[in-house]
Amino acid sequence: MRRVAKLSAACIATAALALSATACGSTSSENDKAAGSSGDGKGVKIGLAFDVGGRGDHSFNDSAARGTDKAAKEFDGSVKELTAKSSDTEADREQRLSDLADAGYNPIVAVGYAYATSVDKVAAKYPKTSFGIVDSVVKAKNADSITFTEEQGSYLAGVAAALKTKTKHVGFIGGVDVPLIKKFQAGYVQGVKDTNPKVKVDVQYLSHGSDTSGFASPDKGKEAAQGMLDNGADIVYSAAGSSGNGAIEAVNGKKGAWAIGVDSDQYNIPGLAKYKSSILTSVVKNVDVGVYDFIKSVHDGKPLTGNNIYSLAKNGVSLATSGGFIDDIQPKLDAAKKKIVDGSVKVKTTP
Repeated sequence: MRRVAKLSAACIATAALALSATACGSTSSENDKAAGSSGDGKGVKIGLAFDVGGRGDHSFNDSAARGTDKAAKEFDGSVKELTAKSSDTEADREQRLSDLADAGYNPIVAVGYAYATSVDKVAAKYPKTSFGIVDSVVKAKNADSITFTEEQGSYLAGVAAALKTKTKHVGFIGGVDVPLIKKFQAGYVQGVKDTNPKVKVDVQYLSHGSDTSGFASPDKGKEAAQGMLDNGADIVYSAAGSSGNGAIEAVNGKKGAWAIGVDSDQYNIPGLAKYKSSILTSVVKNVDVGVYDFIKSVHDGKPLTGNNIYSLAKNGVSLATSGGFIDDIQPKLDAAKKKIVDGSVKVKTTP
């Protein structure tokens, strides 16, 4: 069961909104469970180190959780989950991974670019343990770097936004101003401008550098989206973890406005069901597939290593069609996808 230490009443209220205790930046959470098909968890022992937001963010972490849960069930495994705090230091991340390795968990999955340095350090100390990291490329020989072409999926979102906007004004909200999220921004803006150069794109980041609170602050996401809507935007794309839930809520409050979700198909996320009529589409990043592939490789005795890239061509990223809101522009989206896949359109990775 999840154990959360010393949450104040105020923090509990914030956690309810973020659906994650780590949104308060004051506590780490831990979860042990046997997820095997027989329930005894005698198979593979999976260590899962979440990014801030953790399980329940309706986005990035939840996608990693789906891949882990699938593998644990299929391979009669058990899972130990630890969740990062927004105030984490490098030492905290190293300790989290070391604790999992010391306890015999193998493989260990680190969810998020913030674990890159710690994976390299800890993997060197535990050469017989297989490490997987999502969204960063590391040097460790016993590590699988699970990366995605976020810019390609975001380009398609930009095409959709440019075709659907009535005000010729759209927005992008990034959780943290770092290179990874810049890829989302770059692809989105390029997709918009390639489709209609006259469409204005507002860009706002919720936090910067080592401050990762922008991934777990729905209130900040809501405020940023509301500002864009008030300024005339009618479509807002958020690449901001659970902060994006706040942006979706804000968009839902404005008639005729659309939100574009990220990482998971957010139209189909139960916790966002009351807002789904406002979710135009989502840039789906199949973290679950990458995580499952890694765990399976370890189970099979042939651990994946190096940089394994999940691209648009390999369905590593895609644009969700749930709700049918982009059905009318699907031929144009298919044409844009074809150009990316065949190389006639090169999508930028920096703005």
